[in-house]
Amino acid sequence: MLPYHIAIIMDGNGRWARARKLPRAAGHKAGMETLRTIVCHAGSIGLQWLTLYAFSSENWSRPADEVERLLSLLKLFIHRDLADLHKNNVRVRVIGERSNLAEDIVALLSEAETLTAENTGLNLVVAFNYGGRNEIVRAVRKIAADIAAGKITDSDINDQLLASHMDTALMPDPDLIIRTSGEMRLSNFLLWQAAYSELSFVPCFWPDFSIADFDTAVAGFYMRERRFGRLKQADDIRGAAL
Repeated sequence: MLPYHIAIIMDGNGRWARARKLPRAAGHKAGMETLRTIVCHAGSIGLQWLTLYAFSSENWSRPADEVERLLSLLKLFIHRDLADLHKNNVRVRVIGERSNLAEDIVALLSEAETLTAENTGLNLVVAFNYGGRNEIVRAVRKIAADIAAGKITDSDINDQLLASHMDTALMPDPDLIIRTSGEMRLSNFLLWQAAYSELSFVPCFWPDFSIADFDTAVAGFYMRERRFGRLKQADDIRGAAL
């Protein structure tokens, strides 16, 4: 049985290119091909939810030409692959802040969501212009506005209320988060949702990440005991006997 929701931090495109004495753009292009392979594989094995960290809210600080290249790849992905995703019953969702995005980018994101809204296969979530802290701040602002409008009171605030105001409302938390490139941090990705996620740090750069690497990470997930703060089952039994 698969994890219900897998999220991936696709890291290492630039270092992959540098190791080959190629421009960073070549790394991003190679990474896009890996993305297509993994999305196809995830759908073929029946995964329900796949979230990809495509562009963080911090990525705007990169050189302007690299940012433009990343945006061009996003446009290429939607123009080239959206029809195939739709044909394969994939539902596309986008999380992240849109208020400061260019109109053409917002239109593309909305097009992907609208076209695939009725699909019932893999839920492909694209985290674009996304940051975990920013998401929490925006959720708190929405709650504050509801309090000011008299819709709720401060006593109504709890975990469920905060979660319902986030970009990921109505989505399951990720069971497994995979990060490529060997870095061992979340980098502002799904900070609230990752509270009980299992983490898998893979040494290869994203363009080299293969179906076999994906399957190995999933296999490792099943070697772990997920207790969500509880004792092990054996400890529960011993405790009950005392």
